[in-house]
Amino acid sequence: MTSSHWILIAVLAMAAFAIRVIGLFAGDAIRASRFAWILDDLPGLIVVSLVASSLAGQPLITWVAAAAALIAALLTNHVIATMCIGFAAYAALGWFGV
Repeated sequence: MTSSHWILIAVLAMAAFAIRVIGLFAGDAIRASRFAWILDDLPGLIVVSLVASSLAGQPLITWVAAAAALIAALLTNHVIATMCIGFAAYAALGWFGV
C-alpha cells in the first residue's frame, strides 16, 4: 500500500475516534442539562421510528401482523411473546391468503 492509503486509514481512524469522543461529551452535557429526560425516552423512540419507517409502503398483511404484535406487546410486556405473536399472525394471514 502507498503512503496515501495509510494517510487515508489514519484520517478515517481519527474521525471515527473523534465521533465517539464527541458523542461521549455530548451525552454527558445532555445528562447534566434540563434535557436529560430525552435520554430516558431515546431508545424507545429509535425503535418506534425504525418500525414506522419499515412499515411504510408495506401491504395490508404486514400492517395487520404489526397491529397484532402491538396488542401483544401492550398485553404481555414481553419481547419474545410479542415477536412470536407477530410472526404467527403474519404466517397465519399469509397461509389463509389475506
